[in-house]
Amino acid sequence: MVWLYLFVCLLAGALMPLQAGVNAQLARWVGHPVTASLVSFAVGTLALFAYNAALRPQLPPVAALASAPWWVWAGGLFGAVFVTAAAAFAPRLGAATFISITIAGQVLVSILLDHFGVVGFAARPVTALRLVGALLLVAGVLLVRKF
Repeated sequence: MVWLYLFVCLLAGALMPLQAGVNAQLARWVGHPVTASLVSFAVGTLALFAYNAALRPQLPPVAALASAPWWVWAGGLFGAVFVTAAAAFAPRLGAATFISITIAGQVLVSILLDHFGVVGFAARPVTALRLVGALLLVAGVLLVRKF
């Protein structure tokens, strides 16, 4: 089952540069990256409503939502920042530079999240090889940008 998860994640990652380019083009049509992000999120929200209606999962009780910690609501904000940054900067940086720098940022923060075991992740200490991997990603960003 892990291979299926990895494959689906690979496909989701493969869509990211396409999403960046599509949203950048949308920004040209609507006149602003924030407006493009709003339209993109509206389309995504409609798709999720349709998918949710097809699956028909039981909705959580309001008390469960009210008792959730404040920070669990920030995920949508983080997504909005990413989509807006993609619409604004991917055309200027190019797909490879934009995606490589965002992946480097993801890995660097992921190492910290793992190390401290926060936001639901199991604690996995920082190791020298993990840091070398992160530094290689940063070096990769520089190479992708320069060449």
